[in-house]
Amino acid sequence: MPDIKELQKTLGISFNNPKLLEQALVHSSFINENPAHAMGHNERLEFLGDAVLDLVIAEKLFLDYPDISEGEMTRLRASLVRRETLARIAGDIRLGSYLLMGKGEEATGGRGKLPNLAGALEALIAAVYLDLGAPVVKEMIIKLYAGEWKKLSGRGAAIDYKSRLQELAQSRFQEIPAYRLISESGPDHDKKFRVEVLINAKVLGDGIGKSKKLAETEAARLALQRLADTYKE
Repeated sequence: MPDIKELQKTLGISFNNPKLLEQALVHSSFINENPAHAMGHNERLEFLGDAVLDLVIAEKLFLDYPDISEGEMTRLRASLVRRETLARIAGDIRLGSYLLMGKGEEATGGRGKLPNLAGALEALIAAVYLDLGAPVVKEMIIKLYAGEWKKLSGRGAAIDYKSRLQELAQSRFQEIPAYRLISESGPDHDKKFRVEVLINAKVLGDGIGKSKKLAETEAARLALQRLADTYKE
């Protein structure tokens, strides 16, 4: 069995029952080649870890992004829990190097395969949850996802304000919002753009940003705020 002390050090946690962590690292191919092995593979843990991860991600999206819609939260969660994202995070902590797998699977590059890495990360999450509880696993997941949250903070809400305004404008006014550049100022390294958003030729928001996209986002946010104040739903 690989040395799991280094993995625990990387995660910043210490298991009460290291056997749970060991089981999270056992790939089914190892059991297929070694049926007498006392410990089972990690697929049941993977099932539980998937549910735990979904809950932690959903809660963080709900609390940290109070202005985004249910549909946008669903899209963001899907991008955060998809196999490619899980495998990338697993790669960051070198999880593949700790896996116990069959010789055949390893010979075909099993330690780097997306399903194996994603499944192992979910199994690891379940093991932490069962051994150390919900608060510890939540803290670990948020830490592992630090890079993903940073990326989302720059694009998640921006996508939502414009899409939400378009959905609202189409349902309420049967119109698509139009964005109009009003001004552009400042040197190339410090530009400022001012954009208006119009619905039915009426200006509903006026945003300023360091790019046209950011200015449009701010204009959409202000327009949504104005519409919310005007129409109490």
